[in-house]
Amino acid sequence: MFAVQYRWRVKPGTEDAFRAAWRVMTEAIRERHGTSGSRLHRTDEGELVAYAVWPSRQHWEAAGQQPSANPAAGDAMRACIEQSLGATPLDVVDDLFA
Repeated sequence: MFAVQYRWRVKPGTEDAFRAAWRVMTEAIRERHGTSGSRLHRTDEGELVAYAVWPSRQHWEAAGQQPSANPAAGDAMRACIEQSLGATPLDVVDDLFA
């Protein structure tokens, strides 16, 4: 198992649109690439943080070389983003999720 953390600041008033597009994109990625899905969080500072679980780093890297799983959802997300704070690859070393 492999995980990736993504962080964004979205434009004021666009969080609902971003969340809707994020849900569509996450479902498309899960269907196309066999991920375990993702969780979206909001920090106290208002940033949105997603934690996505992939079968392996190789699956994640290969997906990054392919066309978008849902171009319309990707465009909708990008239209809401004020600043992308990047992706952080995370190798799982202990797993206590139920």
